[in-house]
Amino acid sequence: MSKKNIFVVGINDFNRGLLERTPHAREYHYHGLLDPAELLETYDFPVADMVQRSIDQLNSFRETSGEPIDAICGYMDFPVSTMLPLICKEFGTRSPSLESLLKCEHKYWSRVEQKKVVPDHIPAFTVFDPFDEEALSKIDLPYPFWIKPIKSSGSFLGFRIEKEEDFTAAIPQIREQISLIGDPFNYILEKAQLPPEIAAIGGNHCMAEGIIGGRLCTQEGYSQNGRVESTGIVDSIRYENGISFFRYEYPSTLPYKIQERMHRITEAIIPAMGFDDSSFNIEYYWNREQDRIWLLEINTRISQSHSDVFQKVDGASNQAITGDVALGRDPEFPSQKGRFSRAAKFFWRIFEGDGIVKAVPTEEEIAQVEKEMPDTVIRPQVIPGMRLSELLEQDSYSYAICHLFIGGEDQKELMDKYIRCQEILTFEVEPLSEA
Repeated sequence: MSKKNIFVVGINDFNRGLLERTPHAREYHYHGLLDPAELLETYDFPVADMVQRSIDQLNSFRETSGEPIDAICGYMDFPVSTMLPLICKEFGTRSPSLESLLKCEHKYWSRVEQKKVVPDHIPAFTVFDPFDEEALSKIDLPYPFWIKPIKSSGSFLGFRIEKEEDFTAAIPQIREQISLIGDPFNYILEKAQLPPEIAAIGGNHCMAEGIIGGRLCTQEGYSQNGRVESTGIVDSIRYENGISFFRYEYPSTLPYKIQERMHRITEAIIPAMGFDDSSFNIEYYWNREQDRIWLLEINTRISQSHSDVFQKVDGASNQAITGDVALGRDPEFPSQKGRFSRAAKFFWRIFEGDGIVKAVPTEEEIAQVEKEMPDTVIRPQVIPGMRLSELLEQDSYSYAICHLFIGGEDQKELMDKYIRCQEILTFEVEPLSEA
């Protein structure tokens, strides 16, 4: 039997390795579309050109090999997630409709649709133009509130607003940088059939939302032929500032009944969006004091940040879902068949402001960690000589200089291993004021 040809937009070596360990991998031939560097190492997204080059590459493959294109998929946020329906449409492969995807990814449109279905689980919200000098006076929300672009990636350009001065300080940065994603997102919006009230809200608009909080987690799942399934819930644990992520830990320690309630919300909202034939993840808060579940946002893809932790605990990464669903095949996803009972992705962060990187871990230091703690994955995000402010997709309050994927038998072992990694690995950053 010939292998199925699955094209993955922006696949890199790390994620290819995870894909090739999934249950059906022997039956698939994975091909890359586009260089991952142009999707991960820049905010320059010429989306029209990227879509056309992807189509040209796929046509060339079909013409030269004589083989079919069986599936096209991806695991990244913007621009990959929004490009996929355009590319898939050219070749008749499975994909959510562009409109259903945008109902999830256009933050304002998504809230409008969510309000129709799960109004008790979303905060008060409004939209505003950050270039409007009177914008703040038009935001009818009490302090504090959160502002962010209607399309972003990570926590890019997200700010907590406690008072008027916070808004005044944030707006210049938003105005300077919002078009980096806003302009290419507008290209995607032009390809969709939008309601007039949504068409008027472009990629360079912002959202303001009431503050929600509690224990944050992410439900991973997929929708196939109208059936919504959950593959697991990952806890998102923050640093003391309440904003910057410290680690993603799996499996969730939330009470089972809370996880079930979250899944029922998911089963309501995903079909209401018309979203099908794809994986997704939804970020939720559980406010224990109020016993209330808040829906933070819907992402139209798996989270690659969770891929290795699923691999460590379940014996297969969530990447398994991506290819299977794109082919229209029922995913085969194991449970608790991995080497560890728990796993986490840790974010080693700098909070002291911008600086210049002077030293990063040596090969010897990395080898020592791997010897002491097998299966630990170390992914430095910086190189000597770079400024921290050159890092992409950072929140507004810190810089993530290293990602560490760690497995253990319990939470204590995870934390002990993380602390030990910090003892072994050397990062030196000279504050910019001293450089």
